[in-house]
Amino acid sequence: MQTIFTADKIFTGSDWLPDHAIVTENELIADLLPMVSLPHDSVIKKHSQLIAPSFLDVQIYGASGKLFAAYPTTDSLQKLYEHCAAGGTHNFLPTAATNTMEVFYQCIDAIKKYWEEKGKGVLGLHIEGPWINKLKRGAHIESLIHPPTLDEVKELLGYGKGVIKMITLAPEICSKEVVDLILANDIIISAGHSNATFGEATNAFDNGIEAATHLFNAMSPLHHREPGLPGAIMQHHSVMASIIPDGYHVDFEMISIAKKIMNDRLFIITDAVTVTNEGLYPHQLTGDTDSYRYESNGILSGSALTMAKGVKNLVVKCGIELTEALRMASLYPSRLLGMTNNSGMIKKGYSADIIFFDDDLNII
Repeated sequence: MQTIFTADKIFTGSDWLPDHAIVTENELIADLLPMVSLPHDSVIKKHSQLIAPSFLDVQIYGASGKLFAAYPTTDSLQKLYEHCAAGGTHNFLPTAATNTMEVFYQCIDAIKKYWEEKGKGVLGLHIEGPWINKLKRGAHIESLIHPPTLDEVKELLGYGKGVIKMITLAPEICSKEVVDLILANDIIISAGHSNATFGEATNAFDNGIEAATHLFNAMSPLHHREPGLPGAIMQHHSVMASIIPDGYHVDFEMISIAKKIMNDRLFIITDAVTVTNEGLYPHQLTGDTDSYRYESNGILSGSALTMAKGVKNLVVKCGIELTEALRMASLYPSRLLGMTNNSGMIKKGYSADIIFFDDDLNII
């Protein structure tokens, strides 16, 4: 059965189409055509000021009081999906920060069960740590941070085959054998929580690491005598990086600067957590209405963003054009995950993951 959605403007991921309609069937986009071309007896499901591709968040830890690593269950994933969908995000990578291997295995089990139950939105697991640099650990638990052994990596990748999609690690503490093994398992490696020099980071990017986690946060500084990891990210020809657009993790002006340099290699994440007193990370909300964020044990630990709020911040606070802001939340993270043949755009044959805005960029 076909369903028709219309809008004053539709952003396809590449172009703006005024007064167009999207025809969907079996959760796919069956057609995209001017409204004047619709049959007179067409039943329109919904009309909006603006329709755009739904968002994709590759780093979010929990929602509604259920931090995934503290509550590794299908119920936590369902609550996370509902929270994400309300903010325009239909697909995401639930993320577990530095923890015990037992917890990572429980997270893997929960995702497998969630998929078996036909749960929506979860693309796989993002593991952040424990193979990071203690000097840039942020709120991560120091006692659990360590360089990986080949046996440890083999065991984790074997258990999480098909589930683990991304691993954030510090390239300077991981051997080439470890990095090559992870890459050989078709898992994205993202450099983060790292004190890598410019040279170390550039070498890592030239040898297969294709992304970096939350640009500027928990990494060696950008300095005029040693550009560090941020300098290597911005200078590289292909590496992509996520950034947290809440104005607290990174100043809005710095986001604007990074965007001018990186163009389509920069995308946004929420890095969002939730209030919890369970597990290793007791996150508590702090700040005010303009800069809510979370702290764990007195250390900055995550944002209170939704992707929709992040997009609005890019436009209003960073001076980034709406077309690019939308791509930074949809097309570009889809590109990183290798999903651009069916996601991140409104195009015939693509998944019908679309979201509706009013003129003030609020999700309807």
